[in-house]
Amino acid sequence: MKLPFALALMMAATLGTAVAQTPAAKQAPQAKQAPAEIKPKPVTTVPTRPAVQTPVDTAKAMEQAERLAIQSDLAWVSLYNGVISGEASDRMVSAIKAFQKDHGAKETGVLNAQERGVLSAEAKKRQDNVGWKIVSDATSGARIGLPSKLVPLIVSDVNGTKWSSTTGTIQIEFLRRKEAGATTATVAAGEKKLNARKADYSVVKPDFFVLSGSQGLKKFYIRGQTRNDEVRVLTILYDQATEGTMIPVTVAMSSAYNPFPGNVAQAGPPPRKKVEYSTGIVASTDGAIVADRQATDGCMTIAVPGYGNATRIADDETRELALLRIYGATGLKPLAMSGNGATKPNLNLTGIADPQNQGGRNSVTVVAATATPAGADDTTLSPEPALGFSGAAALDADGKFAGAVRLKPAVVAGPAGTPLPSQALLVPADAVREFLKAKGVAVATGPSDAKASVLRLVCVRK
Repeated sequence: MKLPFALALMMAATLGTAVAQTPAAKQAPQAKQAPAEIKPKPVTTVPTRPAVQTPVDTAKAMEQAERLAIQSDLAWVSLYNGVISGEASDRMVSAIKAFQKDHGAKETGVLNAQERGVLSAEAKKRQDNVGWKIVSDATSGARIGLPSKLVPLIVSDVNGTKWSSTTGTIQIEFLRRKEAGATTATVAAGEKKLNARKADYSVVKPDFFVLSGSQGLKKFYIRGQTRNDEVRVLTILYDQATEGTMIPVTVAMSSAYNPFPGNVAQAGPPPRKKVEYSTGIVASTDGAIVADRQATDGCMTIAVPGYGNATRIADDETRELALLRIYGATGLKPLAMSGNGATKPNLNLTGIADPQNQGGRNSVTVVAATATPAGADDTTLSPEPALGFSGAAALDADGKFAGAVRLKPAVVAGPAGTPLPSQALLVPADAVREFLKAKGVAVATGPSDAKASVLRLVCVRK
């Protein structure tokens, strides 16, 4: 690496000296004259040569947030494969030069404004193509970056979550378990032995480990960490044919992964209940159920009285929707959800309240509510329905499907220490229909009875 240097040279100035004179012949005494003034010679200074500014120096002068963003974008366009740490380095400069070369620009190692814009746009396009988003595991709070479009199938329980593609070519799994006396070294050794894995890269530190290599015809990447006898491991497994897509995704996932996030804010939801009741809307005769995502997160089992258990197969974190399926169920009556038009203010909510709110019963009830727009995306419902109505069906006065109810849980303490209330929101009909269509569920049409099309869901957590 060419290091910056500075060269300074100082010249010392010399003072003039008096010139010695030979004695003069004796003359008549003369009046004394003042000695001649000795003037210093002017000091000559050589100008200091400015330091050479390298691309790494330029990167160091940036805000760390900008360096992080550049590294992330370079990783998404498959030009940077290092740790996305925000540290200025030769690897980052080399990646920038490679990007400039690919675009026919001068390879300076420093992005100008136009080049930065092009890089950002290309990275954003690739993120959108895979559905990149950051999710939080409901049972542990672990933060995980996820290519949601590549892995739409979801299976979750108290021990973690597994996401996979429809063909199984891509699998992502987050697991947590208790293991007394576990160290990163022992856990890493155990992970290496599973499924005939052949690790070609291994880093084991006191607080985390990373493994990558091959597992049969697939590639794997594993990142794990231990704390207080708890092990948390993220495993990424993909077919070699998907390597071009998955390499930048894996780099981004590794950098986004935070298995033990701290409390970043005072505000937060209350602890999840071990048993939580909610409502599901029957979407198809073969067992597809629309539900509230949060109410069905982290469930060891999701029981549906009279039908057995349901499996959560997909979700939409943006709209807080989940898709469940009851396998082998018969006699289900889907709710007609087709239609168009804006949400009307006066709605009827059809759901099943928490047993404690109805003397232990399992009765379907209808309550009135008023829908009020609250910003660009949210519509609030008042009065707030009883617990258990999260996921209930909302119909307008004409009996047309208006959306699904979402009960946003109360926040324990706001930034100023003030308790913040819970809130009832409406997920609009269009969003529900789009979610179902994206998951391959045909929306039912024709007349239907909302009371016959809702089911009680019982989430049991460990």
